[in-house]
Amino acid sequence: MARLERSVRAEAARPEVGTPTGTELVVSMDGVTSSRRARVAAASRDVPALYVVTLVVSGLALIVNSGALVFRSSLRTSLLIVGVASVVGLSLALLFALSAPWSGPFIVSGHPLDAIIGDLKSGFFDGAP
Repeated sequence: MARLERSVRAEAARPEVGTPTGTELVVSMDGVTSSRRARVAAASRDVPALYVVTLVVSGLALIVNSGALVFRSSLRTSLLIVGVASVVGLSLALLFALSAPWSGPFIVSGHPLDAIIGDLKSGFFDGAP
């Protein structure tokens, strides 16, 4: 990453590149660096284990209690209780999905870097009018 940053800054400083293009290169590199720093910082934070255990136990207790209430209730009340239990179950699933943000279904797109590489290969940043 440091080598890429040095290369980008060296290219941006060349007089042939021009000020607007050089500025765009530097701003793009700063954006990549900031995004990487934010991802690394977010990946280093974990959800506390006691927090997860407390939520799971309370959620499961609510679902079990709701199930017990459904048997002696009217249809309308049963539907309400089943809805609440479903929301709690989905909230628990969301908690598990978000507790590991960089090792699950979330994928960081490489499209911005691919676009910059394509621009570099096509000569967009050569500075020619």
